[in-house]
Amino acid sequence: MVRLLTLTSLLLVGACTFSSPSPEQSVSQPDSRYLTVLHTNDHHGRFWTNDKGEYGMAARATLLRTLREQAAQRGDALVLLSGGDINTGIPESDLQQAEPDFKGMSLLGYDAMAIGNHEFDNPLAVLDKQQKWANFPLLSANIKHKSSHEYAYTPYVLVEKNNINIAVLGLTTTDTAKIANPEFIGDLEFINPTDATTGVLKEINSKNPDVIIAVTHMGHYADAKFGVNAPGDVTLARQLPLGAIDMIIGGHSQEPVCMSASNVNDASYHPGKTCTPDNQNGIWIMQAHEWGKYVGEARFEIKGDDVILQSYTLHPVNLRDKSGQWVGDYIEPDQKMVDFLSPYQAKGQKQLSVTLGVTKERLEGDRNKVRFMQTNLGQLITTAQSQHVNADFGIISGGGIRDSIPAGDINYKDILRVHPFKNRIGYIDFSGTEALAFISKITRFPVDSGAYTHINNVTPVCDNAQLVNVLINGQPLQADQTYRMSINSYNAAGGDGYPRLNNDPRFVDTGDTDAEILSAYVRKNSPIQGIKTPQSLTCQ
Repeated sequence: MVRLLTLTSLLLVGACTFSSPSPEQSVSQPDSRYLTVLHTNDHHGRFWTNDKGEYGMAARATLLRTLREQAAQRGDALVLLSGGDINTGIPESDLQQAEPDFKGMSLLGYDAMAIGNHEFDNPLAVLDKQQKWANFPLLSANIKHKSSHEYAYTPYVLVEKNNINIAVLGLTTTDTAKIANPEFIGDLEFINPTDATTGVLKEINSKNPDVIIAVTHMGHYADAKFGVNAPGDVTLARQLPLGAIDMIIGGHSQEPVCMSASNVNDASYHPGKTCTPDNQNGIWIMQAHEWGKYVGEARFEIKGDDVILQSYTLHPVNLRDKSGQWVGDYIEPDQKMVDFLSPYQAKGQKQLSVTLGVTKERLEGDRNKVRFMQTNLGQLITTAQSQHVNADFGIISGGGIRDSIPAGDINYKDILRVHPFKNRIGYIDFSGTEALAFISKITRFPVDSGAYTHINNVTPVCDNAQLVNVLINGQPLQADQTYRMSINSYNAAGGDGYPRLNNDPRFVDTGDTDAEILSAYVRKNSPIQGIKTPQSLTCQ
């Protein structure tokens, strides 16, 4: 069967917005069937509202109920999908292994989700437990066991809704192989998504589905310009035969996929604005930003072999504009969902007060210290981060250290006061020459600025007030050797004026946050005491 996707109104050829359908379009035609696809992605532990009362699964429940009722009134079939990454982001969720999130998604009626890279932030036994919490399948067709080359997880699922047979296959970014914890993915291999899709489609097509959906966690990169990332949804769509699948419901890049023209993202998109999804090789590509801020709603007409997009909307879930006002009507949270999630929120809050360890000395993070001099807390942080990625040395700008930790017990709240931004930790392997040039540049940042550098395992070697070399772990740096440096995502992106590294193909983003890493270090190395602090990293 040849699968075709008709572009209504030549959407991306001459238009920059996707208008809602006219009343005539909304009425079901006698020879047509209709499918509504609802979707979210990159939930990252946001089962509860933020401190502004935005999003949250209870408000999402109310919105989903309304959208389902509207679809039923139209006679539409309906599926609800997630682009993955349910794990990691909010302590109340992280401390409970995302139990409220997966069970909450079950109550919300998700039909399937893609397995994201952050689903491997924990041992595989935790992911197995999460699958049991979910009453829907966690999908990936491109994760296999190295030993047997068999699928490690369910590759696809067939869903029948209103006599429409819907095939949903899952795909996971191949970057997972380098950013996930090696201990958790040792026997897993992440194969080329196009090859995986081509392989599984043979089996799917033998079952004659009406619609084929790829739910992915690979990222949307306009015009396939994926840079240092693994290829994403656009590359997949271009590499597949015309009509091989009907749509891609994505995640990972954490953006609203809204286009202003062919292959051009709508940089001015804001909540409430009309959104035009991407289209590549006859395949629609959609993504709903992150954290449950939106629910995407796509309505398709199925007419013979054609699957025709009729309308698309990104519904904001209690988002505020720059003035603090609600975008659109406020969505009243569903009380049953509030009642279900409240014990988890209370338990998480209580766990934040649990003691992680103890420090025998005050760990100095005050603004008037960390922007002027090396401190014991700066050494503690860089040591924890460099050890986490097996680096020779680590750095952080003083602006990334936001508070001190007094002597005594340390709890997770203390850690979050130091690291409130949830920066991810990465690393890069330098030659000795490159390492010396980088160190020389960042140690020249002036005091009394957020850029002031904290660094561990590095001692300057000076000659006439000039930095001529450094000692790394007490040994002179060798120009022809390789040295690994840890760095957070903010500084790696050029934050505080640091040389940008995250566009270097050698840079690896682990996805692990600074707060998680410091917490683990405190647990393992308590009591904290006797931290040696270098006097200076300059030759002046």
